[in-house]
Formats: sequence, C-alpha cells, structure tokens
Amino acid sequence: MLSVVIVGGLHADARRAAVERLLADVPGSVVLHHDLATAAAGTVVRTIRDTSGILAAGEAPLVNDCACCALREDLVPELLRLADDGVTRLAVVELWDSVEPKAMAEVVTGGGLTVTGVITAVDPALVLPYLGNGDDLAERGLAAAATDQRTVADTFARQLEYAPVLAVADSEEADDEDRELLAQLHPTARQVPIGHGDPADPEPGAQAGAQASARSPLAAAALAGFDVEAAAAAQHPACALLPTEADAHGVSTLVWHRCRPFHPERLYEALEDITCAAARSRGRFWLADKPDVLLHWDAAGGALCVESVGPWLASLPDAAWEMVPPVRRAAAAMDWHPEHGDCCQHLVFTSPALDRDGLERLLEHCLLTDTEYAAGRDAWKRLPPAFDTLLEV
Repeated sequence: MLSVVIVGGLHADARRAAVERLLADVPGSVVLHHDLATAAAGTVVRTIRDTSGILAAGEAPLVNDCACCALREDLVPELLRLADDGVTRLAVVELWDSVEPKAMAEVVTGGGLTVTGVITAVDPALVLPYLGNGDDLAERGLAAAATDQRTVADTFARQLEYAPVLAVADSEEADDEDRELLAQLHPTARQVPIGHGDPADPEPGAQAGAQASARSPLAAAALAGFDVEAAAAAQHPACALLPTEADAHGVSTLVWHRCRPFHPERLYEALEDITCAAARSRGRFWLADKPDVLLHWDAAGGALCVESVGPWLASLPDAAWEMVPPVRRAAAAMDWHPEHGDCCQHLVFTSPALDRDGLERLLEHCLLTDTEYAAGRDAWKRLPPAFDTLLEV
C-alpha cells in the first residue's frame, strides 16, 4: 500500500534537504511536486522524480484562477496512479513554498489515500525573521491565488504549528535563542535534524537501502502514521493544544488565563501594543459585549486576525452537547468555571525579550473592572461594540 508523506515549509532550502533525505533513505520513494511559480501564466507544473531524476512531468490548468485549487484537482489522481503501479512505496508530496500542509493532508485523505506523516522543514535561524515578516505573500511572489491575502508570517506560523514533525536544518547561523524559540513555538513537535541537503552515500543494494531507511529518524517519522482529525482539533481555537509557560535562552512564553471578559473598547485601543508585544500570540478570548461568542486570536508579524468560531459550550443547551466532538468537550472541561463554564481568556505569547510584566499589566487593564463585572451580562451587552468592524458583524 502506498504511503504518503507531506513535506512543506517556506524555508525552501531546508524543505529540499528534507525531501532529498527521504529519497535517499526510503527505497521505492518518489517526490511529487507542483510548482505554483508558473501560475501567473495560467498553469501549474507537476514533476515526479526519484533518485535517478525526473520520471514524469506535466501541466495542470488553473481552476477558478487558483493555483492551489489546481493542485488539489491534480494531486489525488497522480497519487492514485502511483498507488496502482505497485512499485512506489512512499510518495513524498513536496509542497510549494506557501502551500499549507493542513489543506493538502485533508485533500489526500479525502481521496482515499493514507497520509503517514506531515513534516515542516525549518531553518532555526530563519524562524524569527519569518515570524516577523508582515509582507503579503503577493509582494514576495508567493501568493497561491489572485485573491490570496495571507502574509509571510501567518502562513509560516500555520505551517510550523500544524506538523507533528519538524525537519530542522543544521544551520551555522542559528544560535541557542533561535533553537529555543522554535522549541517554545511548538513544544510537542518531534524535531529531526537534517543536513544541508547532501544525503549520505547509499550503501549498495536494495537491502542496504532498506537498512538505511530503518536507521533514518526522518524516514521513521514519515512512515509513523498521521491522524488528520486529531491534527485539525489541535489547531481549532476552541481546543487548540497551546504552548505552556517557558523561559530560557532569552525566549519566553507567557500563558495568560483569566475568567473575566474584556471590555471591548479598552481591548480595541490596546490591540496594536498587545499584538506587537510578541513575535507570536494565539488563543481564544472573551468579549463582554458578545459574552456567548468564542473568539479566536491569531497574531504574527505585527498583524492580528480575530474571528468568531461559534458559541462557547456554556452557551449551548445541554441537548446540543452530544453533537460536540469529545475533544472539544474535554478542552472545555479543563477551563470550566462554576459560573461562566468555558468562557475565558486563554492567550499565549511567545517571543525573545518578552516584557512579561508589562504585557500582563496591559492585558489586565483591558478586563472589566469589578464594578463593570458586577453589573452583569445585560449591562455588558450594552457596551460599545468596538470589534464589529473587525468581525464584520
């Protein structure tokens, strides 16, 4: 049966090094890559190669002027063809720079194929520069569609945090702070070191190749198995597996958890200072004027995205709980308050040189005062709706 591993990341050199490592270590492996750089000309170029070179090449037309849509339409048929040939053991799907692994993992599994691994390749020395890059992908020639409004920072953050395995390049420019930042951003990830893209000389013979595969940590990670539903749940704002408190090598992670809503105007006025306080911040938050709505906080590169992701569980009737996934109920139970249920502030900030005390004071200032809090929900709902524009209410 064909195994599929997805390898992505904006750090192109690290990504290519990881792909070459897998090709060298896993006998019967091929790399399938869709180059979206040609999308402006109306096509996406597909190549399939193994250690000997290119085996096949072709073009996929754009679908609805969207290069990623073309990739989705073309990827599964090609993988099914590889599965039918009976020769290919591992298909390495090397994503183009700004393509995010979550969407592709779901496309592949939805096509009836088995994703056995998702790997994001990173250069530790580039983590902070990319997290701090608020440029639009279009400005860098990395947009996947004419309507692509993502930035370098938020795209890189999602690529990094979705993958359970990080292929980490051996970068001479990286220092302890860089490596610590990577570890704190995704503390549950398995980090697998890779070289600069020059795979070790293979031992002669297929049996030796199989032995190399068995020894290779990256090959083992590629074939270890992957749960698409669990990975999606780990990123969902209501039950995301967020980093924990940490402080080492000049990098800090602040976990800020409170059971009192934000005053909408005070929080809105402080957004820029809060967003720029850390290289990366994320989590869920609670606004007083919208007390039943769970809101998602997602910031990188000095830019913030907030969105509504539905009701808090405490706002649902008991009968509706049976329709809620168990992982969501478990996450809510961990934050449960006897009066407010799962309604809370749960925000996490990670950055070098983080001013923890200053950030905490700023966040505390944005909460309802004792008097405002005591006025109750009816009064909260009458507070000025400062976030309606951001939330497009």
